[in-house]
Amino acid sequence: MSNEEWMFLYDDVEDTRTRFVSFVGETSRFDLGITSTRRFYGKLLVFNIQSNRYALIGSDDLEEPGYLEHVYGMSEEEASELKEYLHSLL
Repeated sequence: MSNEEWMFLYDDVEDTRTRFVSFVGETSRFDLGITSTRRFYGKLLVFNIQSNRYALIGSDDLEEPGYLEHVYGMSEEEASELKEYLHSLL
């Protein structure tokens, strides 16, 4: 299939803001990339550099039981620390 045959749903370029942060909590270390953009309706694109997992996170997602544990494959204690940090950004 050539480029001329592809049917793009969108192909946008947007200026974004990306923050890289590394911190140590009581139970684990976090190495994150956090991208802000208008595309995701106020949600952040948060990628865990250590596990190569990412998710769109908004304040509603932080209140969803087990969400962070599921998307990042982490323990409840680790997710609690990450949730506390992400709350400070949202």
